[in-house]
Amino acid sequence: MRPVSLGLFLTFTLLPFTAGHILLGLSEGRSREQKVWVREGSSAVLPCHVRPRNMRESSKQLSDKISVLWKRHGGSVHQEPHVVLEAGYSGLQKTAQLMKPRVSLQDSTLRNGNFSLRIDPVRSEDVGLYEAQVKHQTEVHSCHVELGVITVNLSPPNPVIENELLLMSCNSSHRASLVETCWFHLGPTSRTFCSLSGTVSILYPAMSDAGSWRCQLRYSDKEIISATFNLQILGFDGPTNPVVYAAAGSAADLPCSLSYVPSAFGMSVVAAHWSHLAGGHLQDWGVSQNLSSRSFPLHLPAVGLGDAGQYRCTVSVGHRTIIRDVTLAVVTVTPSIQGPVSEGNHLLLICSLTHSQGHERFQWTHLDSATTKSKLAEAAPRNLGGHSSQMGPTLEISQVSQKDTGTWECSVYGPDGKLGAVEYDLQITGAQVSSAPSIFSGQITFGLTLTLFFLLAICVVALALQKRAQTPAFPALEGMFAVNVPWKSMEEKQKGKIQQMEC
Repeated sequence: MRPVSLGLFLTFTLLPFTAGHILLGLSEGRSREQKVWVREGSSAVLPCHVRPRNMRESSKQLSDKISVLWKRHGGSVHQEPHVVLEAGYSGLQKTAQLMKPRVSLQDSTLRNGNFSLRIDPVRSEDVGLYEAQVKHQTEVHSCHVELGVITVNLSPPNPVIENELLLMSCNSSHRASLVETCWFHLGPTSRTFCSLSGTVSILYPAMSDAGSWRCQLRYSDKEIISATFNLQILGFDGPTNPVVYAAAGSAADLPCSLSYVPSAFGMSVVAAHWSHLAGGHLQDWGVSQNLSSRSFPLHLPAVGLGDAGQYRCTVSVGHRTIIRDVTLAVVTVTPSIQGPVSEGNHLLLICSLTHSQGHERFQWTHLDSATTKSKLAEAAPRNLGGHSSQMGPTLEISQVSQKDTGTWECSVYGPDGKLGAVEYDLQITGAQVSSAPSIFSGQITFGLTLTLFFLLAICVVALALQKRAQTPAFPALEGMFAVNVPWKSMEEKQKGKIQQMEC
């Protein structure tokens, strides 16, 4: 009895040692039975790593001597197994018709000892126990992997329409009782929802709810299972209530861009149009249908104060409608003096904004027309009436000078930067023309001086005539009168008298 007992003892003692050094076995640190949880619709890798007994054999020799057979036992070990995939010595593979072409080997060449099975995508009926039988010459070794499936259901399914009621449910193939289900939004909001039923409802899903979510299931046997998925929401890009700032008289483009191209989900855009309620009259603009585009902007060539207000973009996708409201805010400049401004005058430029959101701030800048309008030149403090800053909606110039002529820009800023701007062209008249009161008074003075000169001349002439008309001082000269005789006639008469005397 003792020799027999000793032989059995040695046999059972050496058997594990020998099995650990035979060609095929699981890689170090891995259990022969593993469990893998995968979300339905994603890919799963059932691990199976083995190594050759004789490491001196080349990879090609190894592949010529190894084959693998994957079987599935179904939901339990007691069910009859069926073949999933088989790879022979020659490299040819046989795949079950029901799982073709979703299954494949991680290493189809069988040269690196990796016999893991890949399933893509995983379906709920793929749950069960999988066994891999790896043969090397006369030796057979196996890997056992249990595949569990987590199912995430969305109602309505992806893509979810923005602002429509969304129901999210999560469950798994685990047989224990469910204790709690928690949902974690891994996006910027980092929200968490927990419930006993496993269903979470979001009344008005927004674009901020899109992104990665994780469903965590906690069971009565302390098992915790989780799965992540990407929530896609079909809505509009950009902020929820966008505001477009445009200068009066300039063009404006109102955005209406979807987050995805509808045709990517097999959906067609039925219609897209804009509407605007202005002065009690509803205006409509049709947008041409374009299935390859997701953008439907509205272009306004020149906006005025009457164009300001709220616009609505309506896009029909399939049997559902998506609506986005856009506000147009018009920026204007009102001067305290209309038309050209005279040099030396006091001027106010008031920057106004329709439909202000309350967070806007204004800044005035003098554009240097001598170089380019892209270069900004700060105005001198004296031109701003002692103000060292140009912030605020009102620009005050206490005494206008020629340095202030040119283009002034009123920029509207928000928390994220510049929102819009409007320009005002300031025209200033010169000193000869602009100093109207001084010029007018000079003309009056000149006229008065000329008038006085003429009056004085008239007085002098009148006095001279009066003096000549007075009586002579010598009586003997009374009765004499003066006769105007031409000088030339007198000379001729005198010459005649002289000739007569000579004769």
